[in-house]
This record gives sequence, structure tokens and C-alpha cells, in this order.
Amino acid sequence: MAAILNVAVPAGTQMTVSSASHTAAGRSATLAGIGYMLIAVFLFGVTSATGKWLVAKYPVGEFLAIRSGATLLLLVPLIWRAGIAAFRAAPRPGLQLLRVLLSTAEVAMFFWAVGYMPLADATTFYLAAPIYVTAFSVLLLGERVGWRRWSAVLVGFGGVVIALRPSAASVTLPALTVLTGSVLYSLLLVTTRMLRATNDTVLMLGQYLGAFTVGALTAPFGWTAPSAYDLAFMALLGAASIASLYCTVRALKLASASIVVPYQYLVIFWSVLFGWWGFGELPDLYTITGATIIIATGLYIFARERVAARGARPTR
Repeated sequence: MAAILNVAVPAGTQMTVSSASHTAAGRSATLAGIGYMLIAVFLFGVTSATGKWLVAKYPVGEFLAIRSGATLLLLVPLIWRAGIAAFRAAPRPGLQLLRVLLSTAEVAMFFWAVGYMPLADATTFYLAAPIYVTAFSVLLLGERVGWRRWSAVLVGFGGVVIALRPSAASVTLPALTVLTGSVLYSLLLVTTRMLRATNDTVLMLGQYLGAFTVGALTAPFGWTAPSAYDLAFMALLGAASIASLYCTVRALKLASASIVVPYQYLVIFWSVLFGWWGFGELPDLYTITGATIIIATGLYIFARERVAARGARPTR
């Protein structure tokens, strides 16, 4: 066997073999990245549907306290690895606190709203986050956005309006709540971009600690003793949220963002499926039309951002 492996290969042939091996490895990593993103999206769909089922039985504060408490326990090894130095080095404490408040408010709004409205409807509003981020990036980050992306933003807002079905009968408190939550979520993404120098564990800890604190403070009001079965589900949701985040990070490390990020829009598929299977909900024509417009404009904005990023790179 050793003699076979040591047979000399002509220089040109060896280069071809090396190039083919590198290409095959790249394809394998890309496929793995897509697989991780698909798992992350599926887990998000599962946690949203399970959360909807649980908040119909328990107060949102109690749900957040138990779910976030389980997540914090799972974060202990990461916190230990990061060390106190990572927390001391965290920049802009005021903005860190604002990010925690945004995260806590949007997750509470989402889970409260899905207790009163179809899961697909709530998810559709959150699909518009990239559209809001584009607008807020101009206002808060001073980024330049061309007329094409601004046009896509306006079209995307039109999709949100269609999904909202503005009328005296359809504009309900849950719909307005989840719409507000989606805007806060986009602000959360913008502040996260502003704090990108912060250790990942510090960012995660702030999010879950904020949700746990608010949940623990509000849980005594209307506390309902959970069954062992439901308690396990709440704890598992904490594990699923960490697993979803891990899969997202792995996907972005293994493959280009331009390849894996569009797969996140498949969350609407799982929302429709779980909404129908678990709650007998089916999206109407307004939701389907609005979601289609929002997804199309989101993909267009992402494609234009890639073009702008390539144009901003220095040439050699």
C-alpha cells in the first residue's frame, strides 16, 4: 500500500487532483452549511409552534422564566469558557442594555401574540425584518442605500400592509403587537451589528437573562403550576433555541451567507405546516400574498447588498 501511495504524479496531474479535492471539499462544506441552516429553521418552527401551545395554557411571564432559566443553565459552560474578562471588555454598556430590552420586549410580544393569532400570520410579520433593517441602517448606522433597495423597501412595506389587512375588523391588538415586535426585532439586529465586537456569549447571556428577569418578575401574577410534561417541554425549548443558534452559526461558518441565508425564509413553510397540524390554522389569501411580496423583496435586498459589498471592496 505504501508503494502505491508514493507513486510519483506528474506536476500538472497533481495540480488537477489537488484542485478537484479542494472543490469537492468546498462543495461538501456548502452542503453541510445548508443542512445546518435547514435544521436551524426547523427548530425555530418547532419552538414557535410549541410556544404557541404553551402560552395558551400558561402566562407568558411564566413561560419565559422557565424557558430562559433552562437556557441559562445550558449557557454555563460557555460563560465559564468566556471568563470575566469577556464581560469587562464588552463595549458601550448603555447600548448593551438597550439590546437586552429590545430582545426581551420582542420575544414577549411574539409569544403573547401567537396565543391569539395564527402562527403563519405572526411569522409573516417577522419575515419583514430585513426590510426594516435596511431602513434603520440608513437612519442609525449612516449606511448608504441606493434607489433600488429603497424601492424594494417600499414594496416590502406594501406586503406588510397586505398581510395586516388594514380594516376596522382585522387590525387587532395581537396583530399590532406582533407587528411592533417585528420592528423591535429589526432594531435588535441593528444594535447587534453595532455591538459586533462583543463576545458572542456575552450577547447571548444578555438576551436570555433579560427574558428570565422579566419572566420571573411577572410570573407570580397568574402563576399556574405546570405539569411535569409541560415543564419538560418548556425546558426543551431552551435547549432547542441554543441548538438553533448553534446550527445557524455553523451554517454561516461552513458556507457563504449568500447561499444559506435565503433558506431562512423556509420558516414560513414550517409555520404554515405546524399551524395547520397543531391548531387547524390555514393562511388566507392576504397572508399568502403579503408573505410572497415580503420574501421576494427580502431576497432582492440581500442580493443588492451583495452587489454593494463587492463594489466597496478595494481593488488590487
